Amino acid sequence: MSQPVFTFDVHLDLSMNALEWNRDLRWSIEKIRRWEYTMKDKVDRGNNTVSFPEMRKGQIGLCVATQIGRYSPYFHKLPGWNSPEQAWAQTQGQLAWYRAMEEAGELVQIRNLAQLNNHLDLWKNFNTSNGTQPYTQESLKKANHLPIGYILSLEGADSIVTLKHLERSYADGLRALGPAHYGPGRYAHGTDAEGSLPPAGKDLLKEMQKLGIILDATHLNDACFWDAMDIYHGPVWASHQNCRVLAPWNRQFADDQIKAVVERGGVLGMAFDAIMMVPGWVHLKSKPSDFQLKIERICDHIDHICQIAGNAKHVGIGTDLDGGFGNEQTPMDLDTIADLQTIPGLLDRRGYSKPDIEGIMAGNFINLLRKAWK
Repeated sequence: MSQPVFTFDVHLDLSMNALEWNRDLRWSIEKIRRWEYTMKDKVDRGNNTVSFPEMRKGQIGLCVATQIGRYSPYFHKLPGWNSPEQAWAQTQGQLAWYRAMEEAGELVQIRNLAQLNNHLDLWKNFNTSNGTQPYTQESLKKANHLPIGYILSLEGADSIVTLKHLERSYADGLRALGPAHYGPGRYAHGTDAEGSLPPAGKDLLKEMQKLGIILDATHLNDACFWDAMDIYHGPVWASHQNCRVLAPWNRQFADDQIKAVVERGGVLGMAFDAIMMVPGWVHLKSKPSDFQLKIERICDHIDHICQIAGNAKHVGIGTDLDGGFGNEQTPMDLDTIADLQTIPGLLDRRGYSKPDIEGIMAGNFINLLRKAWK
């Protein structure tokens, strides 16, 4: 497949990179890397892979963009904020950055089916855009390029101080939520943590279902995953979630969990963090060259999900690129997010049809949204 394929990346920590890494995502990748060349405060300085120009280059015209704010009380092993209110304030600062990027013409928020369809039409045929809301000819001229659509998600629910705050977030455009991140949480327990879903988590799931917020099952530990599947009956996806059988660790889903998401009509997004792609990766020690890791490896995870599902309708792309790591922890042939355009050719050589490839790159998650938002 020689023509670029429109791509929907269902997990990007854009606001975290902007505010915590101090990256202006309007800059080129090269400019950000040069700026960070001598910085040593974070392990991935100078190894960034995501910027708005690279997203446009790679035809990533739509993404799910996160807010994140962990509550870390006394003796918590992971970094975060000392109160839920502080975590909430952090996510509100992130929201303010998204709004600023909307005003600059870089991003446009997608909240409903009509906006989704308008945005997809815009990218499909920009020259025939009639300038109707939310796109005006003035804003497009000002930006001098197509706006990237984003759907707002919350990774880890610690910052939801009360359920009233969830309602406020929905009013601000929140459309997907993962109750857990790493470690124990207020509403659910995540990667490397133990324990079942607490009562507050059950109430959260019920309110999410009432509001129509998609459950992102990513990061839930096994016990909380199965609790959530029993309690929540709305739309489900796993935004960045690879296969445990191919990269053993509780961060990935076991086959019965993959099957459960498939049976709910859900979709799993393939993540490009090397630790989620290959077995035996040692954090902060391993290098992609140790495993001769290439983008092709993600096709193994795609194949595995398709075998479980019996079709190619339940897998997509959720890269998590620049999610606390850079290209020191991605496949060797992935320099920037634009290199996702390698995937269609790899899948074509494996015998995937054009409709299946287009579904994996964007259509499967888009179809889930259309069903959820109808």
